[in-house]
Amino acid sequence: MKGGKREKNEEAVDAASVAYHVLHKLPSGDSPYVRAKHLQLVEKDPNGAIVEFWKAINMGDRVDSALKDMAVVMKQQDRAEEAIELIRSFRERCSKQAQESLDNVLIDLYKKCGKLEEQIELLKQKLRMIYQGEAFNGKPTKTARSHGRKFQVTVKQETSRILGNLGWAYLQLKNFPAAEAVYRKAQEIDPDANKACNLCLCLVKQGRYKEANTVLLEVMEGKLLGSNDPKLLNRTNELVQELEPWRLAQVHPGPDLGSDQGVVSLEDAFIEGLDQLINQWTPSRSRRLPVFEEISTYRDQLAC
Repeated sequence: MKGGKREKNEEAVDAASVAYHVLHKLPSGDSPYVRAKHLQLVEKDPNGAIVEFWKAINMGDRVDSALKDMAVVMKQQDRAEEAIELIRSFRERCSKQAQESLDNVLIDLYKKCGKLEEQIELLKQKLRMIYQGEAFNGKPTKTARSHGRKFQVTVKQETSRILGNLGWAYLQLKNFPAAEAVYRKAQEIDPDANKACNLCLCLVKQGRYKEANTVLLEVMEGKLLGSNDPKLLNRTNELVQELEPWRLAQVHPGPDLGSDQGVVSLEDAFIEGLDQLINQWTPSRSRRLPVFEEISTYRDQLAC
């Protein structure tokens, strides 16, 4: 009888332990990495978590996850510069499969630190990987996670996302023609309202109000994905105000408020390369699923 009770108690403890780990999204076991996640997610002790993540990396305990998670915690602690050096120093210890997610963390860290040139270079590198058929480890989709939910991301969606981030970086550098070129390509692949607003801003900054107004109308008329998002509605209203003087000028003509002629300062190879990449999109043509076909003419030139 006592043995039966003991077994039942042990089963109850095991069940409670499993439920606890599921509730807090913790890995099972007792190791430096598991302790680090407990400190990070349950005890809300980032400094203690960083110490345990260090131990996990040095002991070879789930190094892929430990390095990525430690960098994320450091970013939250405003230690992004340290996190960048951490990834650069230890990423060689990680598997090939982890490199893409580490690049994504690096991009966020560069953005946090205002390292725009480094961010642009890494984004272009990711585009090269897609061009060469190396993204997603050669698979057509990957599983992503957001707010605890898993979902599938296609190479096409990932390309548009990367181009959107690249456009944002050029926008921060005030290279509006370059940002415009990239946003236009991103919209050709997978259009949405957020990138449309950024494209509109690029055009406004170049004084090309008529084109900007055309782009913004698509958002205001709800033609693009995300047009009704509350945060985006605020941006839309701001852009409407930016365009108001131009709209008034159409009713009451006065001094020219801007030309509709823009000069793209991006390298010709970059723009032409993007054109080639979009025009030759054939996702089902080969096993490698190269979103971008082999274009020998631009292989050595393509800036992205």
